[in-house]
Amino acid sequence: MTAPDHERPTPRTEPAPAAEDLSVRDRALLALERRSHAGPGAKERAIREELGISPVRYYQLLNALIDDERALREDPVTVNRLRRVRDAKRGRR
Repeated sequence: MTAPDHERPTPRTEPAPAAEDLSVRDRALLALERRSHAGPGAKERAIREELGISPVRYYQLLNALIDDERALREDPVTVNRLRRVRDAKRGRR
């Protein structure tokens, strides 16, 4: 005999991100960017293996992400560092 629907435990699932939260992919981009990578090509290899995207696409997504205020709230240290690096490169051009 099975329990009525209202007595059955509901399956535990991770709540869907709220509209103001970052996506799983965006969090993964920030997490990868926080890490240090030893040796030439290590970061590009990690991008391909962990995220399944090309390094070019990674940097496109990351550049857009650091302008997102949600990313700033999520990881202000990393986002501010990336903004400083980008602004310094723009200043040299």
